[in-house]
Amino acid sequence: MSKDVSEADALKLFTSIGLDETVAKNANKNPKGRATLVEVIAEAGFTNTGCGKAFGNLLYTVSTKFPANALVHRPTLIKYILDETIKTVAQLDGACDYYKKVTLGQMKVTPEEIKAAVAEAVKASEEKLKTERYHCNTNIILGGITRSLKWAEGATVRAELEAQVAVLLGPKTEEDLKPPPEKKKVKAPKPAKDDASKAKAGEPAPEPAVAEDPYAFFPKPEDNNVVHTTVNFSDGRVMRIANSKEKLEEHLAITGGKVWTRFPPEPNGYLHIGHAKAMFVDFGMSEQYDGNCYLRFDDTNPDAEKQEYIDHIKEIVAWMGWKPWKITYSSDYFKELYAFAIQLIKSGHAYVCHQTKEEIEECREKKMPSPYRDRPMEESLALFEDMRRGLVDEGKATLRMRQDHKNENYNMFDLIAYRIKFVEHPHGGDTWCVYPSYDYTHCIVDALENISHSLCTLEFESRRASYYWLLEVLDIYKPLVWEYARLNITNNVMSKRKLNKLVMASHVNGWDDPRLLSLAGLRRRGVTPGSINTFCKEIGITRNENLIHMHKLEHHIRLDLDASSPRTLAVLRPLKVTITNLPESHFEEFDAKVSPGRSDATYKVPFTRVVYIEATDFKEADEKGYYGFAPNKQCMLRYAYVLTCTGFKKDGSGKVVELTADADLNPGDKKPPKGVLNWVAQPKPGVEPLKLECRLYDFLFNSEDPQSLGDDWLGDINPDSLEIVKGAYGNPALADVKVFDRFQFERLGYFAVDPDSSKDCLVFNRTVTLKESSSSKQVAPAAGAKK
Repeated sequence: MSKDVSEADALKLFTSIGLDETVAKNANKNPKGRATLVEVIAEAGFTNTGCGKAFGNLLYTVSTKFPANALVHRPTLIKYILDETIKTVAQLDGACDYYKKVTLGQMKVTPEEIKAAVAEAVKASEEKLKTERYHCNTNIILGGITRSLKWAEGATVRAELEAQVAVLLGPKTEEDLKPPPEKKKVKAPKPAKDDASKAKAGEPAPEPAVAEDPYAFFPKPEDNNVVHTTVNFSDGRVMRIANSKEKLEEHLAITGGKVWTRFPPEPNGYLHIGHAKAMFVDFGMSEQYDGNCYLRFDDTNPDAEKQEYIDHIKEIVAWMGWKPWKITYSSDYFKELYAFAIQLIKSGHAYVCHQTKEEIEECREKKMPSPYRDRPMEESLALFEDMRRGLVDEGKATLRMRQDHKNENYNMFDLIAYRIKFVEHPHGGDTWCVYPSYDYTHCIVDALENISHSLCTLEFESRRASYYWLLEVLDIYKPLVWEYARLNITNNVMSKRKLNKLVMASHVNGWDDPRLLSLAGLRRRGVTPGSINTFCKEIGITRNENLIHMHKLEHHIRLDLDASSPRTLAVLRPLKVTITNLPESHFEEFDAKVSPGRSDATYKVPFTRVVYIEATDFKEADEKGYYGFAPNKQCMLRYAYVLTCTGFKKDGSGKVVELTADADLNPGDKKPPKGVLNWVAQPKPGVEPLKLECRLYDFLFNSEDPQSLGDDWLGDINPDSLEIVKGAYGNPALADVKVFDRFQFERLGYFAVDPDSSKDCLVFNRTVTLKESSSSKQVAPAAGAKK
């Protein structure tokens, strides 16, 4: 059976070797995985006959886990399965894990080796065995032995262990035959009263456990001699691509064996929180292992790239706390890239093509070759030189790689390597009029910069074949490529195209609109870079595509802001309160705490005859369970006096516009009321408090997954995502704030100073509320979402 079998035939084949239907369907989804499993079944000789489940599961494991550094020896490994030298998945895992370190002959474990390993383990546990005798759990000892001899047969190891334990302990006694005494369960100690009181006082919950080293699963640089991918060609050829010993040694000599990564944004837009995850992966991994990380601008498309974006990216990378080892540009390597293109033409792996974009797409759909594919090498060289000199019109010619025009993977369909653009480059100037494509450039520059780990998101997985094909035919070093799931967060869109549409069509107010998850927008909203990095660490680096709830990000934002933001008093919707038992000239100051429970630092707040409270903290009639202000009811002004409401006034529309109250100027030891109000007084008698404009944000989209709405996603925009509250009041100490300063407005949330602020009016953005709202826990599914 050909490796290009249909999905239906492949499913029948996979079930014929005993795979469960779910496993078979999953194996059938990925074309590359499907082709590999078909190959393995053919090598085992079960294409037409099928086999039992035991063999089938092992063959499936071979197709998914076999280390690619020795694929030419895979048939020999399958032979070990068929002759039952390898019987279990555990044995096979051992072979796969250590294959690059052992030869096939070493996979047969001799009785002497088993005896020696058991003797070593028994000696290490001798004291425990003599104390507990036959009540000792020897499965723990057995587990240690089988981990060191993964391809040894478990039954043989167990029998040897039992024999050696019997020699050590002698025959079983009557005590040995009795059941072991039951171990008493140790109850967890109750929390101390101090801890309990702290919890009641609103101390933040402990952080969920996060792996200390989220990068531990990545292979080490010295192990980069494995086959990175298998390229299956339409004519039956197979290219198994790996670094030669010499290439790897040369790479390690340059890098000192350290991790070298790169963060490679295209300078064609503003960065968003998905890029923050990429920075955490790239910069974070190099930092974890004392390596190096480039900030490399993948600037191969001068039409879309601007110096504005380059400057923004540098600024945001620094704001996020990352320090590039070097800042480079793909355009720095244009000479080397051009020389490699000449090499490709001379080796028969590239040709100049005159097809239009539409003609290329039609040929791709029909799997037809370009009519220029077999153009003589000398002719392509001459035409490519004309292209470089600007003698060919834009759009009239491209340089294409000669890959495999019939391949199932569209990214092997003779991709474009160079195109003509008469555009000045933002970094390279007007030196060039032919520009390399991303697919041609990215892998070569990775190799030239000696990147050990080329890490990217899963949408690039299908490009892996062309990435390694190009490095193989150029005979240059090959980095390890590893793809991870991109970051998706509820009630937001993350694609550059959609973000660009939101900005360009004025659905939001620029790239730094605080409703967007652009990093500029998050910074403007008051989010800290530390909270973003902690969030990225918690969600981890996996290949599982999922949708992360926004409240997870907000949780980390709150934790960081709670620890770092000074407190202050403000009111969003002021309601005037006149304290009638104070003279009009009354003025005094109270000490308010900058960070209650964390430090003793204070700041001064003025107190006058006129103060302002939140309009929402007053009701005309008191209710059970209501702790706000009401007629004849007491409430405490935070840090100040207890007030008793004595009356209220309304305007012509029936709106309450003023309260009257008495202050308890001699509280003594009286028990304070439960209700505590945030408030702002006049800075001096008769002077209006400091005016603020506060911008309150909600989800930008109503649905949890607006991308599932297809072309209707813009109709899901939340019209109430921004509420502008003018006429708010703040404590006079806020007059000296700077842009991006962060505060907790007590009882109201966390706020940051917006760049729109002026001397006449300070503008604050609410970063998050003090507590998670119920709406963020119960997010509505996308109405009309396509399933």
